Amino acid sequence: MNQEMFDSVFDALADTPAEAANMTARADLLLAIRERVRAWSLTQEEAAARLGLTRPRLNDLMRGKLEKFSLDALVNIAAAAGFKLHIELEEVKAA
Repeated sequence: MNQEMFDSVFDALADTPAEAANMTARADLLLAIRERVRAWSLTQEEAAARLGLTRPRLNDLMRGKLEKFSLDALVNIAAAAGFKLHIELEEVKAA
């Protein structure tokens, strides 16, 4: 039985490197936003209002439902949460 090794779980799940990169960026944003919301110590209704979301949408975010959020949506939510975004690119080393 052959075993494949992956750099991340998203590399294993995704069909393409671009899809893995998108999933990684979305996960990083979702985790940062979730930690920011937890630090606010607000009710979900208050936090949702601060982010411009409905409470069910915030609940999806807090439960880590990555598939429900596009990268664009998470960028907007991160900005509403008070984050300044910076994109850093790394060159992929050939295998």
